[in-house]
Amino acid sequence: MSAAASSSLFSVADTLPIRDVLPELYNALEQGTSAILVAPPGAGKTTTVPPVLARASWRKETDRVIMLEPRRLAARAAAQRIASLLGEEAGGFAGYRTRLDSAVSARTRIEVLTEGLFLRQVLNDPMLEGVACVIIDEIHERSLEADLALAFCLDLQRSLRPDLRLVAMSATAETDRLTALMQAPVITSEGRIFPLTVQHAKRDIAHIRDLPAATAAAVRQALTDTESNILVFLPGKGEIRRTAALLENCAAAVLPLHGELPPAEQNRVLRPDPGGPRRVILATSIAETSLTVPGVRVVIDGGFRRAPRFDAGAGLSRLATVRISKAAARQRAGRAGREAPGIAIRLWTAATERGLPQHDRPEILESDLSDFVLSTTLWADTTGDTTSSLPLPDAPPGSAVATATQLLMLLGALNDDKTITSLGRKMAGLGTHPRLAAMMLAARTREEMALAADIAALLEERDPLRPVTSGRSGPPTPALSDISLRLDLIAGHDHPQADRAALAAIRQTANRFRTRLGLRPGHAAQGDPAALLAAGFPDRVALSRGEAGSFRLSGGNNAKLRRDDTLAEKKLLAVAGLHLRTSAEIRLAAPLDPDALPPALLARTKEQVETTLDPVSGAILARRRTRIGCLILKDITEKVDTANAAALLLQQAKAAPDTTLGWTDAARQLQARVELARNLPAAGNTSEEGWPDFSTEALAAGMEEWLAPWMDNITSVTALKELDLSQLLRTYLGYARTRWLDTHLPVQLTFPGGSAAVDYTQPVPVASARAQVFYGTTATPQLASGLVPLRLALLSPAGRPQAITADLENFWKNGWLDMRRDMRGRYPKHEWPENPALAPAQPKAKRSSGR
Repeated sequence: MSAAASSSLFSVADTLPIRDVLPELYNALEQGTSAILVAPPGAGKTTTVPPVLARASWRKETDRVIMLEPRRLAARAAAQRIASLLGEEAGGFAGYRTRLDSAVSARTRIEVLTEGLFLRQVLNDPMLEGVACVIIDEIHERSLEADLALAFCLDLQRSLRPDLRLVAMSATAETDRLTALMQAPVITSEGRIFPLTVQHAKRDIAHIRDLPAATAAAVRQALTDTESNILVFLPGKGEIRRTAALLENCAAAVLPLHGELPPAEQNRVLRPDPGGPRRVILATSIAETSLTVPGVRVVIDGGFRRAPRFDAGAGLSRLATVRISKAAARQRAGRAGREAPGIAIRLWTAATERGLPQHDRPEILESDLSDFVLSTTLWADTTGDTTSSLPLPDAPPGSAVATATQLLMLLGALNDDKTITSLGRKMAGLGTHPRLAAMMLAARTREEMALAADIAALLEERDPLRPVTSGRSGPPTPALSDISLRLDLIAGHDHPQADRAALAAIRQTANRFRTRLGLRPGHAAQGDPAALLAAGFPDRVALSRGEAGSFRLSGGNNAKLRRDDTLAEKKLLAVAGLHLRTSAEIRLAAPLDPDALPPALLARTKEQVETTLDPVSGAILARRRTRIGCLILKDITEKVDTANAAALLLQQAKAAPDTTLGWTDAARQLQARVELARNLPAAGNTSEEGWPDFSTEALAAGMEEWLAPWMDNITSVTALKELDLSQLLRTYLGYARTRWLDTHLPVQLTFPGGSAAVDYTQPVPVASARAQVFYGTTATPQLASGLVPLRLALLSPAGRPQAITADLENFWKNGWLDMRRDMRGRYPKHEWPENPALAPAQPKAKRSSGR
């Protein structure tokens, strides 16, 4: 930051209420690592605190100061305001990043970004390399992402980054819980609020659908009674659009302000227009904090906001329209008194206000926690910490965490031991609900990815097919449940029930998902929607119960469809949308082919086989069942070979052990060695464990003990014969006994010229090898300290026995001469020394081949 820019910035800061506490904040972070700054809207904390901290001595030249904002509009506006005070454009010393756009460069040292984007950054880089300070703005809003960002930063401070500075900025003074959590000083700016007149409506709005009409009437009255710009708070884009239509031709410019507006239109609202007409700004709750809407003296508050709430029918959190709290009402009213005395008009009665909660409920207590559990599990895996130790302002409800954990395990994001999987890591990187992430990751082609983006947008937004309203009294009839009808609308087809506004929102969201998946906006969608739905909603596979419109869900509940629905006669459905009343009504689904299940479902199916013996035919019958969740997708009775039943295979093995099992030479040798050991005198058998009976009859009688544990996955006689009996029997013997055998009754003996295998199945064990192997051996080796006799078989170079002796020393003296004479004539190229008891002879050099 240049000296001129710094001077310009602080000359502006001198005009703001926050100026009185900036030295205290600066010193708090010089002496410690955390601080809590409380300042009302308009005090200047958002635009002045980051540059002040960027000048701190603890920030290295290349380190960044990061500030988190709850909304994209606030992030962009804050960065642009800071940059303008520095005499620059956003992207220089001060920049921003949101999910949709960014303005940063190598020069950027102050970076404003959304909470969700920060979470993905810290999960990818838990050390926060190159970050000196994290500022969490509007911490009082208690969004789930802000709580999680705070917890991760505090956890990082106490373990890996004790030098990291952390500032929590709040517009309310209720900081007791935050103070205890952060162990940080509270620095309070009183701000500057001009006198404010609060007016309440004489009667409450009967229904939320009446809000646009009541708001438009209040705006027209305020235009008559006052002369300033007017800021209006409405829950969402739909209410803004309908209110704007009712204000057509009013004596002011009517401008919307919400997060989905293009940046140019947002900037138009946030910049002063001294020479222009009066303005009526129709805004969502994004205008409560962080933003300054110039020239406003009148605030009209509808009293509602959109907040994430878990929608059990949708299976994920969706924005619901709820009443605001008293604290939020004060925030909104304060917008009218930032530049001069103002008026706050509340479209609810004073009696209703007395019943409002003091504060908005923290999201962690209301929302679906699937993404929360996925993020905290990934954090614990990356940092080596435990999720239970995360410093959160409020502990998440245990039942919600358990439900979220079960869902993540079902989706394949968590292992059975609740550790994260490679799929779970990919899901966390997409930054959306795990159900939608699993659905997108199930796409195998770019066209399927585009289709997944369309479906995800459809599930996030409201249904673009309106219910059918008949002339008769009663509720409207829901649209048909087939998701293909909606996907056709997204692709550009027409339908008489189409909701144009909802469709526009879906297309906009779908393009945002396409961008996140690396596709261009408008990339053509193609594929089977049922396969993708099944990947994200495996607990909502619906199997017909045999009656049209009656289904059983894989999660265990029943659901129904209208009999005249086009999907009512289908056998199997992938369900995404349910309407939960006294019973579950399917509102959004796609048909599945039971004989061609998609990979996402096949991976979750389980096949069980029950095998029985037909007492009449003697054939073995198997009942093969394919399950997903509690559903039986297939139930087939088939005639199978006896090898499909482990119990019957074991019975057959006991009856005919010699022909059913794969007796290798190693297994027979082990059997013979154990029998030899059992019959040794007690004084010579040093194994302390004793020896089991290894006769074939005894082994057959005890197969439940040594063979049955290895037969779980045996499906044929061939597979049974492939079992390594030698290894199974060694395991059954145990370490001490097998070690004794290998020491005292080894399978091979080592001689100066090589090794010789010992055959224990002979009446007397025989070690066989070519004669040359025994050269240099003076006497017959001993087995079991001489308690087991041994014979040596001397073989010709062709492997044929030429002599068998139990007394090698005597053989070298007496029998060797005849064998030597015979072998020298037949095998002249081999060494046949006169006295083999001496050192082994060296093999003759091979004759040259002339090459």
